[in-house]
Amino acid sequence: MARYIGPVCRICRRESQKLFLKGDRCFSGKCGITRRATVPGQHGSMRRKPSQYGIQLREKQKAKRYYGVLEKQFKKYFAIASKRPGITGDNLLGLLESRLDNVAYKLGFGSSRAEARQLVLHGHVTVNGRKVNVCSYLVKPNDEIGLKKAEITGRIKDILESTKSRLIPKWIEFNREKNKAKILNVAQREDIDLPLEEHLIVELYSK
Repeated sequence: MARYIGPVCRICRRESQKLFLKGDRCFSGKCGITRRATVPGQHGSMRRKPSQYGIQLREKQKAKRYYGVLEKQFKKYFAIASKRPGITGDNLLGLLESRLDNVAYKLGFGSSRAEARQLVLHGHVTVNGRKVNVCSYLVKPNDEIGLKKAEITGRIKDILESTKSRLIPKWIEFNREKNKAKILNVAQREDIDLPLEEHLIVELYSK
């Protein structure tokens, strides 16, 4: 199995940064970074000066793990981004932000990206009134994203209640009462709060 299914707090510790993979736990004292900030593994406490390649690799791994995509998918997004006009790094992040599972997370349909991804996979999320269960579906301006009304019960209802205070990005217009959103435009770099140096990823793939 390609997808990592181990403790996700180890991922944050490996990147030495909170990637908010566990939802509410990341904001509590139980967060892996808060409890143990060292890199996991036998030699995690040893400090080494990383090479330029190592720095570039860590930025790429950080972006992959933050959005929950695999290497093959990530390369595909980079290839698309490099062919589009504009700055390749900004285009890459714009594509990743446009994934349906990421949009569902931003709207508060999941306490974490993994939970939002599960909602999409189970067919709870709609695009323009039609069920879409493909997490990698790229939303476009004027697309309308929502939840099936009949299924807003139990855990989904609890999630929506707990994520009421989540800030909605400027590129999305969200009606919280109807749980429906409209994509206004493609996410710009200033709209993305991920502390990532995307130019290092471009340098890595350009070698």
